[in-house]
Amino acid sequence: MSETQVASFPLPVAGVGRALDRLASGVIGIAAAALLGLVVVQGWQVFARYVLNDSPSWTEPVTLLLLSTAMSMGAAAGVHDNRHFGFFLLAQRAHGGLRTVLEAIRPLVIVGVGAVLAWWSGVLLLDGLTIKAAGAPLPQSINYAPLCLGGALMVVFGLYRLVLALRPAAVEGEG
Repeated sequence: MSETQVASFPLPVAGVGRALDRLASGVIGIAAAALLGLVVVQGWQVFARYVLNDSPSWTEPVTLLLLSTAMSMGAAAGVHDNRHFGFFLLAQRAHGGLRTVLEAIRPLVIVGVGAVLAWWSGVLLLDGLTIKAAGAPLPQSINYAPLCLGGALMVVFGLYRLVLALRPAAVEGEG
């Protein structure tokens, strides 16, 4: 969110925006660390297999966890930064109230998708916690943890995007 956008909102909305900016930066840091970890784990896998002739069994489940983390956190950060897939042309061409409605639909869809993702991945995470993963001392369902967190973050960031989409109409109506 730009400083101009923040300055045009009352303090509570601007303060939430700054807090979410910091949260999104942390989420991007987690995604970047997961990608770095992915490179290290896969590098070790290749070295161990072809140089040591002893393939470690833990690299596949750890790789899947790191990939799930990078993907989920990256998707959530994309929602915050409004850098996600969307049909923007129609909303940009519309005027007045229709534009506000079209701009509000996008975050509502994101909130819905994020909520479903968070809920069902949370259910699957809890359902498989007692089952051990093959090759690593991790629960089988651990890969659902980042999906659950990413979905929840999509809801939070999407709700904030909804406030931003509806706020200009409310401010214009007050004047």
